[in-house]
This record gives sequence, C-alpha cells and structure tokens, in this order.
Amino acid sequence: MIRHFIKVCYLVPLFVGMSGCKNFLDVNVSPNNPLVVTPAVLLPTVEIGAAFSNANELNRFASVLVQQLSGAANTPAATDIYNTTGADFGNQWRFELYGAALVNAQKLIELGDANNAKAYSGIGKIMKAYAFSIATDVWGDVPYSQALQGEALPQPRLDKQEDIYKGNQSLGIQSLFDLVRDGLKDLDGLTISPTTGLVTTGIAPGSTDDIAYKGNIIKWRQAGNSLLLKFANTISRKEPDLAKTVINEVLTRNVYIKSNADDLNVSFGASVGSQDPRYTYTNLSSFKDDLLLSTRYLNLLQGLNDPRLPILFTRPGANYVTVDNGFRGTLPTPVANWSRYNAYVVGASGEGPVRILTNFQRAFILAESALTLGTPGDPQALYAEGIRASMTSAGIATAQIDAYITANTLTGTNAQKLSQIITQKYIAFTGNGIELWNDYRRTGYPTLTNSQNAAGIDGTRPVRAVYVTQEQERNPNFPKPGPQTNVRLWWDID
Repeated sequence: MIRHFIKVCYLVPLFVGMSGCKNFLDVNVSPNNPLVVTPAVLLPTVEIGAAFSNANELNRFASVLVQQLSGAANTPAATDIYNTTGADFGNQWRFELYGAALVNAQKLIELGDANNAKAYSGIGKIMKAYAFSIATDVWGDVPYSQALQGEALPQPRLDKQEDIYKGNQSLGIQSLFDLVRDGLKDLDGLTISPTTGLVTTGIAPGSTDDIAYKGNIIKWRQAGNSLLLKFANTISRKEPDLAKTVINEVLTRNVYIKSNADDLNVSFGASVGSQDPRYTYTNLSSFKDDLLLSTRYLNLLQGLNDPRLPILFTRPGANYVTVDNGFRGTLPTPVANWSRYNAYVVGASGEGPVRILTNFQRAFILAESALTLGTPGDPQALYAEGIRASMTSAGIATAQIDAYITANTLTGTNAQKLSQIITQKYIAFTGNGIELWNDYRRTGYPTLTNSQNAAGIDGTRPVRAVYVTQEQERNPNFPKPGPQTNVRLWWDID
C-alpha cells in the first residue's frame, strides 16, 4: 500500500503559535512535543491532537467504508475494496494517538495535579478518555491501563475492550466511564462564575489555551457528561443495562450538551501547515485526487431531498461529480470538478471544525435509547431535535427544516425507526467517519451494499483495523497475526 510522506511545519502551541518544523507522515503533522511544558502549553496540543486523530487518515478510512466518500487512488482506493494491512495506520497509532494526543493528555493530568490546577486535570481526563475510545473502537483490545508510562513500561499489555469500557478491578483497569467521572469530579470542585463559566481563583485555562471552550468549565462539564452518553450508546447493544444506567445518570444530573453553542468543536488554522487535515488532503496535497463524493451517498441525499447536500459537498459544475464505491473504470474529468467536502465540513480555508461531541449527536443518542432501552424522552421529538440541530448548524432555513422533519417522521417498526434515526445521524455527522463507522458496526444502519470489486477478507467490509505491524514486532503482548478485519469488536453484535 502506498504511504504518504511530506515535510511540513506545524506551529504549536496556542494554535499556530510557537514551535517549529518536523517530519511527519501523511499530509499534516500531529501536534506533539512542545518545547515548554506547562498545562497552558499542553492543553491546545491535547485538543488539536485528539481532533487531528479523528479527522486524518482514520477518518478517510472510515468515511470510505461507510460510503460517504469513494476512493479514487492510492490508499483510499484500496480501502474502498476492503484491502487493509498492518502497514496502514502506524502513523496514526504512534504519532497521533499514543505518541501525541494520549501522552500529552496524561502529562496534562499530571501537571494539573502537581500545580493544583484541577481544571486542566479534569479536561485532560475527558480528552484522554475520548482519545482512548478512538483507539479501542478502531482496533479492539489495546494498551490502556499500562500505556503511557514510557521507558518504565515500554511493552504494555493489551487490555480487553470489555475491560476498557467496563473496568476490571482485579487487573487495576479503570473504565472509560470512571475516567470521565474522575474528570468531572475535578471540574465540579472548581469555583466558577455562573455567567462566564470561568474559574474565579487559581490556575485555569482561558481564551488563549482552551481552543474548544475558551476556559468555560460549564461547557466542559456538559461535554464530559455528553461523552458518557456517547460511550453508553457505543456499548448499548452489548450491555443494554449498563448503558441505560449511565444514560439515566446523565439525564438525572441534567448537565450535558443541549444547544449547538455547547458543541465540543476543535478548529484549526487557515494557514498552510496548520489546517484541518481533511482540507489539506483533499484540497492542497499531492494526494488531493484520492477521494471524492460517493455516488451512493449522493443518491441517498438526493432521494431524501436533503437541503444539506450543497452545504456538505461542492458542485463546481452543473452536476455533482462522483464515482461509485469500488469503481475501477475511467475516472471523470476534469478532476477540478470533483465533488469534495464543502466549507461547512472543513472550513473555507481549512479551519474545520472537527465536531467531536455535538448537540445533534446527543439528541440522536437519546432518541435511540428512548426507542430501544426505554430511557426517558419521546423518540420522535428527540429525533426531530437532532435533525433541527444539524440543519440549523448548517444554516438551513426554519421553513425548510420544518418541511423536512414532516416528510421524514419516524414510522414503521422499531427496527425501521432505528434505521431512520441512525441514517439522520449519519448525514448530520458527515466528515466524522469514525462515529459513522461505529454506528454502522453496532446497528447495521444505514443499510449499505458492498463496494464493486470487493476484495479484502472474503469480500467483507472491515469491522476493525488490523494491528499495526511495528507494534506487533516490538511488543510481544500483541497477538500474531492478530484478529483480521472480519472479526467483530466486543461491543459489535449486530
């Protein structure tokens, strides 16, 4: 498989600020290794690092698998026919997750604790849990409880995905849920202004180092609780009772994302080298013609008469220019007219944002749980709320939103209603392939047919990534050869 190498400068921290130029693999660089290590320096690297991990190659991989994008060349073309190997994601494992977002989050926690700066510790725990969820949702069993210890433990064990989500006291494994709860305890113990959400005494983030929320701890509390909803939703098919308990816990606390203004979004810069990796890859890099809009996704949106279509994807000419997934014929020309992510997804000049936790996501999660788990709320009302939040964010007029909701009311059996909920969440989360792939694997929705020329393992769409070859070679705790792409994750029972 062709791997992409490019030398660029990424300026960190304080979002395109100080630091220098380093080699990185793929199209951009992961924010890593700041020169002056303080909580204020580390926080933006943690936020940008998690967003970068979400939006870079793992996003391309997942967005092709769920057929929002088609692969025209190089690695995306191989992904489109389900070919993937242990050579694919070494950079994402080593330089984006474990070597950047996760290790920096751990250091942020330690520095926050050492400096009595619990705001930083709490945010660090929330972002650490989020970044670990990416790792386990992509690979399954991964280093977790023994990870991030450097030379003290260079060959950590792999923890079972079940233990990562649920915890295992006998093995000293804290659950992702409890990691987030610990972060919330740190934040709940702070004295903050009820109007601004800013910490009133002590060391705390502010508008310069907190890219996402500008130091607003109220919004971070909402994000942490919304992350609990996301984790509960992820395991809800496998562990419905636990999922229901967590969702009810969050609803009872009544502190979670409830408006678009509360979304956990991470924006990038507009200058070359600091942009959203989705923008850089599809607009600026030498690999920009690897990807374009999938014909299948175009057909879905046009079939629904969805007004978000021209906001999500470009149409440089009279028609959208797409190819079918797995297509191996002559590609359309000129390539400049291909339909690609539009500004709503990646920003007019690459600012993004990467949407990590959103109001529409929360509404769709609660709609699904009300339908399938019996948690409080009306599925139809929550489903409509999710559509409205997504369309409002995209700038759709109220009259159009109302008409669309009326035309797409939940109907049929519970399975059919679930299909509608997940399909609308799939549209709303365009550009966040990992979330789309998670939902598809655990529910089977939206309904997708295999790509043309499907290869891979038995011609089946991958339900996990295989382990990174370098990690298998250096760490004897990794199984060899390890589970292949057709082996389901613990929470994937569809």
